[in-house]
Amino acid sequence: MTTLEIPNIGTFDVELWEEGTGSPLLYLHGYERHPGGAGFLKRLAAHHRVLAPEQPGYGRSTGFEHFTDVQDVALYYRELVESWGVEGIDVVGHSLGGMFAAELAAIAPQLVRRLVLVNAFGLWLDDEPSRDPFGPADQVKAAKWHSAPPVPEPSNFVPDPADPHAPILFSAQNLGSATKFMWPIADRGLRRRLPLVDAPTLVVHGTSDGLLPVSYAEEFVRLIPDARLARIEAAGHYPMVEQEDEFVSVVSEFLDAGAA
Repeated sequence: MTTLEIPNIGTFDVELWEEGTGSPLLYLHGYERHPGGAGFLKRLAAHHRVLAPEQPGYGRSTGFEHFTDVQDVALYYRELVESWGVEGIDVVGHSLGGMFAAELAAIAPQLVRRLVLVNAFGLWLDDEPSRDPFGPADQVKAAKWHSAPPVPEPSNFVPDPADPHAPILFSAQNLGSATKFMWPIADRGLRRRLPLVDAPTLVVHGTSDGLLPVSYAEEFVRLIPDARLARIEAAGHYPMVEQEDEFVSVVSEFLDAGAA
């Protein structure tokens, strides 16, 4: 557990998954949960120092009550990265974490070297509304995956045999925290700030995502000055799980180009 004190915001105790050596890489998880030591993170850690904090309000990470808006979250991540003493860092953000990663890149361009947005929330298209990720659980599960979901899904949740209700409470806490930034829609003005992103950006999108159509990825690419799109077929909202090999390949190639 890492403690971070931010003047005028508050104190945070943060769970941090860290592995690997090399150039630092910040991974920001999606709206449901931290993936723990998932295969794609371990593979990225083969060539990077991967730092994957658990968002305050999720699991055991505290300080969520200090967030009033998405800008507070971006400032929190800026302070967290600076506390590690790195001059610059590559940032990979998935889902809700993609929204936060883009906000961080907009307000702290001096910190973000290269940016990867994976099936990222943060925009709204009137012509193609995104699906409510807090809707009926069976419908959301079907929308997330191209094929059958993995059992179990990657997670940092540790079962407690003495508490059979722990998984339900864990999920409810996480999703409740996500609603602050995603309900009723996840548009918090990011569109206005995306043109401020200086970092070379790769937008990765599973083309079978039933929560966010590919048009949302295309809109990110249109709004970010130096961005390109990598479509991953036969993958939904979690391309790093359904198509792990391709995901790691396209992300690693993009990040390695920045190190050349």
